[in-house]
Amino acid sequence: MHNKAKIIEQINQHGPKLIGMLGGQLINFDTDKTACTFEFVISKDFCHSIDIVQGGFVTAMLDAAMSHAVIICDQEITNVSSLEIKTSYLAPTRAGKLRVEGWVIKKSYKTAFMEGHVYNEDNELTATASSIAKLLRAPKL
Repeated sequence: MHNKAKIIEQINQHGPKLIGMLGGQLINFDTDKTACTFEFVISKDFCHSIDIVQGGFVTAMLDAAMSHAVIICDQEITNVSSLEIKTSYLAPTRAGKLRVEGWVIKKSYKTAFMEGHVYNEDNELTATASSIAKLLRAPKL
């Protein structure tokens, strides 16, 4: 496998624009655990009720972390298409710096079962998600 720092840099430079709009960047991954960690710095532009992040953006951050855990750890996968995502909001997720972790629970050739967590700056768990996704792979030549 390539240098970890180089992979992180490449993903951050060429990732979906949505992640950048939400102030996100990949900060770590673990191929043994099929997991990755993002940091998001969310502005109040993505909030309601002054500083509470709108739930759809919380789910988008969780989806990004979970999907990247699959893609980073299996180079044959070219796309992760969500079939179902369930998000549980445990406490208000407020604007500011957030740590979002995603990992794979089980993966087959065509599907992946994933989970994710959002933590605020005080390391409080504010949201969780579970997801099932369809995996698309590069054609074998």
